[in-house]
Amino acid sequence: MNKETMTDLIVQKKLAKGLSWEKIANDLGFSPVWLTSACLGMNSAPKEKAAKITAYLDLPDAVTEALIAYPTKIWDQAVPTDPLIYRLYEVVGVYGDTLKEVIQEKFGDGIMSAIDFSMEVDKIEDPKGDRVLLTLNGKFLPYKSW
Repeated sequence: MNKETMTDLIVQKKLAKGLSWEKIANDLGFSPVWLTSACLGMNSAPKEKAAKITAYLDLPDAVTEALIAYPTKIWDQAVPTDPLIYRLYEVVGVYGDTLKEVIQEKFGDGIMSAIDFSMEVDKIEDPKGDRVLLTLNGKFLPYKSW
């Protein structure tokens, strides 16, 4: 089973059971962001976690194996038209150079890891309109000279 078929089965079962990613993650003791990413095929799951997801959703063993498989992380290179995803591209487009400058002033020449990384999505209630709080937490990896 490939990651695309796996994702289709997981999403179908999630919808059929009336579940949210948050509910599944809380019930299993996983990060909602990590769980969603693994179920959408962008991360691999350790065998134990894959088995828990599959059992929870009552899916076949082939889904467990697909969850465990290492993903090939590719996506469309064109700017997406989905408004929420486009806005994230807009943030990076407008603030990317600024973030790079600020990070490198604080840490030196290097990058923020997307491998040794975690992310949280929180809702902040506000009378003027609720706010989205994204926390990106990546290890700093300095460039090395040789």
